[in-house]
Amino acid sequence: MEKDNDKELLLKEIEELISYGAEPTINPTLLKYLSISDLLSIKESLRKRVNQLDEDDKEWLTQFIKT
Repeated sequence: MEKDNDKELLLKEIEELISYGAEPTINPTLLKYLSISDLLSIKESLRKRVNQLDEDDKEWLTQFIKT
């Protein structure tokens, strides 16, 4: 039963990461068929992407830095 709860929590976290930013690249309904190790890997990969700013974003943000 705990594995089901873990998987549901991972699915929810991944769906939130997918919904951040542009269009999703993974259909969330397909995620439920993956193993927990696969889901953990996807989650980590998505977390890294979400935490990276592209150069345009960095340039835009620099306009708010006080000098």
